[in-house]
Amino acid sequence: MWDDAFPSFLIGLREGLEAGLIVSILVATLVRADARSRLPQVWTGVLAAIALAMSFGAVLTFTAANLSATAQETFGGVLSVIAVAFVTAMVFWMRRSARTFSGEIREKVTGALTMGAGMLMLTSFLAVGREGLETALFLWTTARAAGESSGPLTGAAIGLVLAAGLCWGLYRRVLRINLTKFFTATGVVLVVIAAGVLGYGLRDLQEGGVLPGPTTYAFDLSGSVDAGSWYSTLLQGVFNLMPTMTWLQVVGYVGYLAVVMPLFVRGVRGERVKTPAPAEVREVAPAPRRRPVWVLPVAVVAVPAVIAGLVVAFARPKPADSETVAVSETECGKGFTAPDTGRQTFQMHNTGDKTAEVYLIDPATNAVYGEVEGLAPGTTRDLVATVAGGSYAWRCVPTGAKAVTSATVRVSGGGGAAQAVVPVSENDLAAPLKAYKVYVDQGLATLETQTRQLDADITGDHLAKARTDWLTAHRTYSSLGAAYGTFEDFDQKINGRADGLSGGVGNKDFAGFHRIEYGLWHGQSASELKAPAQRLTAAVVGLRKAFPTQDFDPGDLPLRAHEILENALQFELTGDTDEGSGTNLATVDSNLAGTRELLSVLKPLLTKESPKLLPAVDADIARLQKLLDSAHRNGSWTPVDRLDQTTRARLDGATGQLLEDLAPVPDLLEIRKSA
Repeated sequence: MWDDAFPSFLIGLREGLEAGLIVSILVATLVRADARSRLPQVWTGVLAAIALAMSFGAVLTFTAANLSATAQETFGGVLSVIAVAFVTAMVFWMRRSARTFSGEIREKVTGALTMGAGMLMLTSFLAVGREGLETALFLWTTARAAGESSGPLTGAAIGLVLAAGLCWGLYRRVLRINLTKFFTATGVVLVVIAAGVLGYGLRDLQEGGVLPGPTTYAFDLSGSVDAGSWYSTLLQGVFNLMPTMTWLQVVGYVGYLAVVMPLFVRGVRGERVKTPAPAEVREVAPAPRRRPVWVLPVAVVAVPAVIAGLVVAFARPKPADSETVAVSETECGKGFTAPDTGRQTFQMHNTGDKTAEVYLIDPATNAVYGEVEGLAPGTTRDLVATVAGGSYAWRCVPTGAKAVTSATVRVSGGGGAAQAVVPVSENDLAAPLKAYKVYVDQGLATLETQTRQLDADITGDHLAKARTDWLTAHRTYSSLGAAYGTFEDFDQKINGRADGLSGGVGNKDFAGFHRIEYGLWHGQSASELKAPAQRLTAAVVGLRKAFPTQDFDPGDLPLRAHEILENALQFELTGDTDEGSGTNLATVDSNLAGTRELLSVLKPLLTKESPKLLPAVDADIARLQKLLDSAHRNGSWTPVDRLDQTTRARLDGATGQLLEDLAPVPDLLEIRKSA
């Protein structure tokens, strides 16, 4: 957590120390002027500044949460750039003012004392408020970059507490700190951190569609860098340096450092400013009290909180006239009237006795604007959707029952572009399924020939040749991964594992490729392997005959795009399925070939649903293929347990990145039931 906490700790320490020093000087100046009665005015301004900063943070958090994913990326990117500008200005300001700002603050206090309570309060409010707003903005951006808030909040809290302690020590003259050196050193570190925040913000703007080049990578080290290692976590958490960065990110990062760092360092070396003598402070008589002392502090603290609450309340999605929409076989859409345009929240209540799925659709095109899955009987859940001018209806799909569509409601007016997903039907997947079945049929025909050859090798006691032919046949089977779910009991007979069997590899039910692999690489004789080889051939022949009549659910195709390599990562890249041949990477290579074939038949649909997905996936596949090829030399494969740590980390990282990019496929091509 410290890697995510450190940037916020540093900003909390610096900003807290700046604000604390200002407050300390304000208090000390008033004490020297024998104007202690004016101290409540200082604290009132400080409380108002703190309330404003906290309210600003709340507005950022809740406003962002109510935006669409793309809008969130844009919002976060813009604020990241603004945060970088604020932090840059702050480090340069403190570099220039570290030696003189004590005198400047005293001069402001002197002027404020002569102008009344309001000016003194405003002076403390402005002095502390700027630091508070900068802290809130930078903390929000670092928390968003980290993907969680506990680390950044903890770091900021520790920094602020430490800053308060240092300020107290300085005020009481029990501590001596060279503030110029302190602010200079932390300024250098913050410039580097700000460069990372800028790079992250530019990436957000690319993903939000504001800036070009989201897939134009300057470098991609995800296959060679272990994303979970301590050094990778530290670099990402503190400096926002990612294993994969676009050209725009790199140019922004390097360009910022190239311009800002020399200016900062040159300014530090060039400064020869002497600390001016403290300004004279005139003694001022205490101002008379005209109201209870608690009224003004409460007001200045409450006003920012109330304003922030109103902003958040108006930014949140509003229920559609607080209506509850019924979901069941008989009451689908009951209570639904024409909603207002804009972002709406509908309360979906299951009045039936079956768990149901419910969709807000355009009945003319079947486009889906929002959905709730697994709505249990008697329960109510919110469905959030953006409503624009058009036709809307509810489609209720109770478990085990026919889908029901409500009456259509027409909404007039604008309201922006409603985000809809055109559902994929079984008919849409019919052509890809047919093409993939042809691929599997051809693969099974090849597999039958290869297993017959393996059987003949073992029968003829040609075990050296059998090892080669075993790998050839096993690789063919491993390339058919998207069809495993339809193979029924044949998969266990062909590619079953010893795990879970009593006696392990000695169990009589241990069969298929892995049973033969164990025997071939553990010195078993041809007579011992003859029966397992014959059973394997019989299972392959049986599968080839049965496959054309087996139920191949078209919905399995999108699911398998992710699951094939998920299994490879879990079983093959760990060496868990190795029974002696050391060819797990050959199996992964065949799994990758099968994934590539599956994506080729799904390409028309995926290109339509998400044009940017396949280019990223193709790059991932090429990277993983290159790593696998490097482990295949002179016809032999390097066993997983003999890979060096770096190579193994690269393989795991490349596979993990590919899985991450393939993860949206099942949702993109999900078959939604229709009436």
